[in-house]
Amino acid sequence: MGERVVVVGAGVVGLSCAVRLAERGRDVTVVTDREPGDTTSVVAGGLIYPRHAEPVDRCARWTATTVEEFRRLADVPGTGVRFVPGRLLRRAERPVPEWAEAVGGMARRTDLGAPWTDALEFTTPLVDTGRYLQWLAAAAARAGVRTERRRVRDLGDVDHADLVVNAAGLGAVELAGDTSMVAARGQVVHVADPGLTEWVVDEDDFSYVLPHGDHVVCGGTEEPGRADLEPDAATTGDILLRCRELVPALADAEVLGVRVGLRPARPEIRVERVDGRTAPPVIHCYGHGGVGVTVSWGCADEVAALAC
Repeated sequence: MGERVVVVGAGVVGLSCAVRLAERGRDVTVVTDREPGDTTSVVAGGLIYPRHAEPVDRCARWTATTVEEFRRLADVPGTGVRFVPGRLLRRAERPVPEWAEAVGGMARRTDLGAPWTDALEFTTPLVDTGRYLQWLAAAAARAGVRTERRRVRDLGDVDHADLVVNAAGLGAVELAGDTSMVAARGQVVHVADPGLTEWVVDEDDFSYVLPHGDHVVCGGTEEPGRADLEPDAATTGDILLRCRELVPALADAEVLGVRVGLRPARPEIRVERVDGRTAPPVIHCYGHGGVGVTVSWGCADEVAALAC
């Protein structure tokens, strides 16, 4: 039997780490107090690009790895992964971001007129996170990963583990004593998809329209320090107004539902191994904010390397 690893957390990062470690012969158990479908990962719109993620160089590498894995998964039935073209609209002049190569390059348009300065056009994975998390949990089980439903309150108290992976998201505030972590509330609205073939994001006011075939994720908000999960009716109205201005084809689209999630925000994503003298070694992998899906496989590969 291989080294016994406990992964704390069953969101997209925790499950990706569990799969990679199991593929490398580890005896892996995921410990979580919630189902994958109840995690913040499921609320994510699923557009793959590392928006304002730090550290920039590592996030670009993690993104490139994730894009290549999604290229393979796009051909696998049931993953909810597709490659979709789209536009990142910008109201202020800025250079092409350092992560451009990570998503396969991009074209730049400057003939859009006010209020747009330019648009970056590229084709990137668009992930239906509800379907994908179901598939990923099943993939982990097929790889031999076990799951225990319970809450971990102290990483040093994890029993029968040679190694612990802390992928607990906001739980890292308690588990790692990390006061740099903060909840960043995000609300999205799902509407019926009228047949959109492209995604579009207004980078400067954080409006986005992400079509998934049977529904469109319209967003969004980012409210650091706000941790309530009740949908706000005024916010819903504002999101619909912004997104219908951005994509007029949504004017009559039926509203299917509203979702709220708490992004695990941190100044920089933490992927680091800490070896203690008495407790099992811990690999921390948290603080992904709104880019957990975007960097998930890159971070999982790094965690697997640190486990050696």
